[in-house]
Amino acid sequence: QVQLVESGGGLVQAGGSLRLSCAASGRTFSSYAMGWFRQAPGKEREFVAAIRRNSGITYYADSVKGRFTISRDNTKNTVNLQMNSLKPEDTSVYYCAAGAVAYTASYYYTKLGSYDYWGQGTQVTVSS
Repeated sequence: QVQLVESGGGLVQAGGSLRLSCAASGRTFSSYAMGWFRQAPGKEREFVAAIRRNSGITYYADSVKGRFTISRDNTKNTVNLQMNSLKPEDTSVYYCAAGAVAYTASYYYTKLGSYDYWGQGTQVTVSS
């Protein structure tokens, strides 16, 4: 069992930055791939970024590539999402997720169904 708690959301102007953090409970954090997803009102939850268990290999949605950076610290059981050059269309509730993804293909890291545990979400609002 893994419990995830996100923090760091808030209101920021377009072009600004925010850093989201996700704290995980449990002693097996390093055995999980970690992902960030987001969901805007009236829209489906979508993939944002993911990072493999130990290799540090990362994946990004095209819409955030070059602006967002995901990182993890397995000694502190945390995963972060640094968000730069924010745009109004980045406004969403951001969710942290953990999954025992064992495959190497990037496809599996972008899918909601690959993740077993979810946080409660944190609101990010970008004003124009």
